[in-house]
Amino acid sequence: MPNIKSAIKRVKTSNEHRAHNNSVKSTMRTAVKNVEALVTNNDLDNAKAALVEATSKLDKAARKGLIHKNAAARQKSRLTKKVNGANA
Repeated sequence: MPNIKSAIKRVKTSNEHRAHNNSVKSTMRTAVKNVEALVTNNDLDNAKAALVEATSKLDKAARKGLIHKNAAARQKSRLTKKVNGANA
């Protein structure tokens, strides 16, 4: 445990940021899984709506630096392919 006041504060803020980042990542992953589940169940109208939400969450996570922008782009591309492929 740190003894210096600034180090104590740094540990505290690091823990708060970690907790927040974990919750954001969790909601992002849940949104992605929802799209995949809806595509699997052939619920295309809801899948398209869920895709918009998942895209938003992925973009926000990439903007905040939680995931790399190319990783977000790749996931959005693959989800869009799945939704559009289910249409055909």
